[in-house]
Amino acid sequence: MNSVQPIPVVVLSGFLGSGKTTVLNHLLAHRGGTRIGVVVNDFGSIEIDAMSVAGQVGDSMVSLGGGCLCCAVDGSELDAYLEKLAAPVHRIDVIVIEASGLAEPQEMVRMLMANENPAVRYGGLVQVVDAAEFDATRAAHPETDRHLAVADLVVLNKTDRVDAAERARIEAELAALAAPGTPLVGADHGRIDPELLFDRRPWTETRGQLSFEDLLAEAGEHAHGDEDHGAHAHAAYESVSFTTDQALSPRRFIDFLDRRPAGLYRIKGFVWFGVPGHQERYEVHAVGRFLRFEPGPWGRGEPRGTRLVLIGKDVDGPALRNGLEACREADPGRALPDSMWGVLRYVPGPPRDAPAEDG
Repeated sequence: MNSVQPIPVVVLSGFLGSGKTTVLNHLLAHRGGTRIGVVVNDFGSIEIDAMSVAGQVGDSMVSLGGGCLCCAVDGSELDAYLEKLAAPVHRIDVIVIEASGLAEPQEMVRMLMANENPAVRYGGLVQVVDAAEFDATRAAHPETDRHLAVADLVVLNKTDRVDAAERARIEAELAALAAPGTPLVGADHGRIDPELLFDRRPWTETRGQLSFEDLLAEAGEHAHGDEDHGAHAHAAYESVSFTTDQALSPRRFIDFLDRRPAGLYRIKGFVWFGVPGHQERYEVHAVGRFLRFEPGPWGRGEPRGTRLVLIGKDVDGPALRNGLEACREADPGRALPDSMWGVLRYVPGPPRDAPAEDG
């Protein structure tokens, strides 16, 4: 897969103490068979027992076992380490950058958007917020407001440390500070469903001595015996599937995406538009407000069609399906090429030429 599709790079941001590392550790612990590349500023912040048996695989790069790699970098080294992680030999599926607690996420996003390595692509900015210290953090770090404004997904962590009224107040303030429509996910102990950020592969490798998965499973048996830390993190979310062999109208589909509710955290799958000159298979990836289309060839004998999965909380599943049904296009061959322009705005790489006028 990675030899064809670029690897998504998700930025995990938030001030010191917000719980970024806890979120990262949870993602690693519940990744299934997904091979994750991790970029952090300081190895000392990664609290994973398996680190004690991890082996070095390169300068400042550590193997976490089971397909996970980790590297410690500063900003000037980011491109070089992304290139290392994206090497086909590692077979990485997704890269997660844990930004420094004092980092400027806008700068990190700018660097990723400017990266010319075709093997990687920007996959969205996730801002982690400490519910218990929200007011204190804003007072000490006024730039918090600016960071929230550019986030694609906001994770309100440590919700177990505030009561319902306080949480409601904070959520209302976050909604006002973030860009309109930015999804907000509540979490305690950093437990969010990895599927909100990336596709989890099923675990297929044989578990053996001192494997990363074995160590995590063993640790789980001895800690938090009365709690299920993450196994049912997805229980609060609804998954809506949509399948059609009919083409979708690009204009109506973009309008649907522009109007998607704030509770819709993730969209993944592929779309067939069938517009003349644009017969490709368009993979769609959305994390919160972030949206990206990846055009690519259809597989040999693969039927044309659209297959989408939408993941959210407190969303109206039937309404989402009805909205997608309304996007179906009976005769895509009659569509004008410029109807694709809204989609092409979200295709990575150098801007494609605007569709030419007929005649």
